[in-house]
Amino acid sequence: MARGAAPRDSYHLVGISFFILGLGTLLPWNFFITAIPYFQGRLAGVNATARTLGTNSTSPPTDAFNFNNWVTLLSQLPLLLFTLLNSFLYQCIPEAVRILGSLLAILLLFALTAALVKVDVSPGPFFSITMASVWFINSFCAILQGSLFGQLGTMPSTYSTLFLSGQGLAGIFAALAMVLSMASGVDAQTSALGYFITPCVGILLSIVCYLSLSHLEFAHYYLAKKPSQAPTQELETRAELLQADDKNGIPNSPKKATLTLDLDPEKEPEQVPVEAQQAEKPSVFTVFRKIWLTALCLVLVFTVTLSVFPAITAMVTSSTSPGKWSQFFNPICCFLLFNVMDWLGRSLTSYFLWPVEDSRLLPLLVCLRFLFVPLFMLCHVPQRSRLPVLFPQDAYFITFMLLFAVSNGYLVSLTMCLAPRQVLPHEREVAGALMTFFLALGLSCGASLSFLFKALL
Repeated sequence: MARGAAPRDSYHLVGISFFILGLGTLLPWNFFITAIPYFQGRLAGVNATARTLGTNSTSPPTDAFNFNNWVTLLSQLPLLLFTLLNSFLYQCIPEAVRILGSLLAILLLFALTAALVKVDVSPGPFFSITMASVWFINSFCAILQGSLFGQLGTMPSTYSTLFLSGQGLAGIFAALAMVLSMASGVDAQTSALGYFITPCVGILLSIVCYLSLSHLEFAHYYLAKKPSQAPTQELETRAELLQADDKNGIPNSPKKATLTLDLDPEKEPEQVPVEAQQAEKPSVFTVFRKIWLTALCLVLVFTVTLSVFPAITAMVTSSTSPGKWSQFFNPICCFLLFNVMDWLGRSLTSYFLWPVEDSRLLPLLVCLRFLFVPLFMLCHVPQRSRLPVLFPQDAYFITFMLLFAVSNGYLVSLTMCLAPRQVLPHEREVAGALMTFFLALGLSCGASLSFLFKALL
């Protein structure tokens, strides 16, 4: 069948399905970190459920278990691990089993998290159960995400953008769910239960969307193309998706058309450009030598971000007197503001790419972000024993968060865009895999450093 005879995506059902699947892949991570006050309240001990989703007190519960740090670390380590194991899983486990099995496992584990809201569990066992859930949920999310990237390799690039846009809105969705739960007026326990049921509904909807794909003619037409090349298609998709990281999406831009590989499923081998046929297996070391500085910048950007967000930023409280503003300060000024501005920063690369790949200004801008570490540590964090509070007013924290989030989104997207421009077309596949690995490495390094920075407070 010629490409011109391809069926149409009736009512954009396939596009909507991939958007919801993108949203579902990152709902678990965002709902866990946005609910840090709830978990700290539960771990504080007796009567903690009265302080779960919000409190009028300017002092949050004592984080004796270092929950902020552990939830970040145990969320990112599975991503790093399964990035390395993904090619093995591709060969051993069928795609449908990986995707549907991961979605069902995530749903069951999040249902357990919601059920624990109503169960009186002592802090120690509650912490252990929660950390185990975080590890396994994010492990299945890593498998799910890699598998869906493989499917997107057979689809038109528009659907990659829709998938990434869904991922980009997951954090905003979680922050809004937290604010609405707190503003609902019901008791804290019911509010927490409603909050954790929300991602369960989202995952269930993702399952329905995935199951519906096989019944949609448009999806079946593309997803049935050349199944034997799935592992290669996933890596090619990763090369195309270098325009955004695994948590957010940005619109397509004509400027970036040259950054993607031609993934036309109808193209026969003899139609592939000659330069793409050369060196079918380019050297990883050769590609690394070309992109090492860009990859290092990506690692440093995420190292800075995850070292303070959310481990330090979630501890910052309003300096105003107890009231509605102090209650909503952290969900709005930390989580909602970060996700909105981060998405905006990623979107900026749709209109311009600056600095260019040969500029030494990019490493300088990336290194300047390390200033955010002391700036956030010197904000209004009541739980401190070493450092003073130099920026007590709320305006300081809001300003720092605006610049922090926008710079994170822009520099992450920029480094992802520049990497494929530094290699030959047939090397972009390897460059995509390498940048995906360094992305996960940066997340893990930042999560590990968060323990040190919190201990220095």
